[in-house]
Amino acid sequence: MPDILVLYYSRGGSVARLARQVARGVSEVPDMAARLRTVPPVAVATQVAAPPEPEEGAPYVERSDLAECAGLLLGSPTRFGNMAAPLKHFIDGLGAEWTSGTLVGKPAGVFTSTATMHGGQEATLLSMMIPLLHHGCVLAGIPYTEPQLSTTRTGGTPYGASHVAGNRDEVQPSDDEAALARALGRRIAMLAARLSS
Repeated sequence: MPDILVLYYSRGGSVARLARQVARGVSEVPDMAARLRTVPPVAVATQVAAPPEPEEGAPYVERSDLAECAGLLLGSPTRFGNMAAPLKHFIDGLGAEWTSGTLVGKPAGVFTSTATMHGGQEATLLSMMIPLLHHGCVLAGIPYTEPQLSTTRTGGTPYGASHVAGNRDEVQPSDDEAALARALGRRIAMLAARLSS
């Protein structure tokens, strides 16, 4: 069964919750499965950043996950309109995968979470797409045929799934945000199924 790699970094838990919704959407496509993975935090050189395996949640990503996946979904919290450093650090180390074309032709999408409605969601999603283009991925967002894009009062964009945590740091996606995250997962899985046949 082909896997769609759902790769994310989550510090407060909201991106991890969104990733699980994305993974649910992937699993709604026949003969497709989601492979949830995370990246370790980064630290100054004199400190150990993370244990060999996370204490809870998804395991750390390995390069073989990229080679084995049929599609890729990247998730990150928003950091001043950009992806968080741990995800960027991981992507920056993928020179060998870039030169060998590991991700060429694979469908990919992106998702994020912000503290505020105008906290840079779309800028972050766009910044996450740039390295995927360099890797030769086939990018897909969420089309306006998904009705929640027109009705959501929280997160959700045509560039990818998103969540607004708000002042209370609410980690649970709203119903619209969850529906749009599942729609993104389904879309990438359906594209991967079509491209692999």
